[in-house]
Formats: sequence, structure tokens, C-alpha cells
Amino acid sequence: MVLTTATLRCSVEKGITLRTAIEKKAHHVPSTVGMDESNLVSQTFDAALASLENSKAESIIPIDIRGRSTIGDFMIVASGRSHRHVTAVADHLLQALRETGCKDMRVEGLESGDWVLIDTGDIIVHIFRPEVRDFYNIEKIWLDEGFDDERALETVH
Repeated sequence: MVLTTATLRCSVEKGITLRTAIEKKAHHVPSTVGMDESNLVSQTFDAALASLENSKAESIIPIDIRGRSTIGDFMIVASGRSHRHVTAVADHLLQALRETGCKDMRVEGLESGDWVLIDTGDIIVHIFRPEVRDFYNIEKIWLDEGFDDERALETVH
């Protein structure tokens, strides 16, 4: 099934994630924009990476999890230097994602600032304080099979 940008926006406004829209076979709505699902996800992914860089997040590791998990297509793991920095990075990222059209995001941990998780449905972003990141070592779990993915090799900062 081909989903258009208009379909995705309608789904987001109704509180349906991209994954749910696909599973429920959302009705096709003609689009004048001409952007398909993968382009929208890619654009959101690039905006998330740019936001993390602009917020001075550290050790940014993007991971392609397509075909390895049903929880999403991409995961991004990053660190902030302190509680305050983690929450500032997360706030900046949430604003950037809203500007790309993401409206139905789930956010956990924003109050504590130790580990913030932002789930857009297709992209999961983890922002940690360094000590918490070292303890959970999430990227090792997802990159355990090797570093084949070129984007996963690119560590920013």
C-alpha cells in the first residue's frame, strides 16, 4: 500500500502513527506534495540528526533497525552532558520534529533528565546522561551484529 504525505498528516492529526496507519490500511488520500512514506521518514530522521547536532548532543549514533525490529525503522542514541543539557536537547528535538509534521510523539523521562525517550512511531530517539548511557549500553544491543550500516558508523562529535 502506498501512503502519501496527505494520508500521513491526516493519520497523525487523528492520533494514528505511521505504523498503525499501514497496519489498518489507511484510506488513500491524493497528495499534491508527491512525497512517499520513506521520504517522509528520511526527512524526519535527517531533521532529528540535525537538531541533535545543533543542540550540541554528544556521541550521536544513528542505527538502522529496519528488518530487525517492528518497533521502528531507525533509532538514534545520543548523550547530553547533564540533566539540564539532556532536557534542553530533548526540548529542541521535540520542536524540530513538530516542525517536520510529527504530532503524535510519545515522550518518557523528560522530567528526570537522566534518559529521555522520544518515539515518533518510525524513529526512536534515546538521549542519555553519559553514566546512564554507559550502564544500559543500548547501542551495543542493536549494533551487536557488526557495523555494516554506514550511518551507524558515523559518530557525530
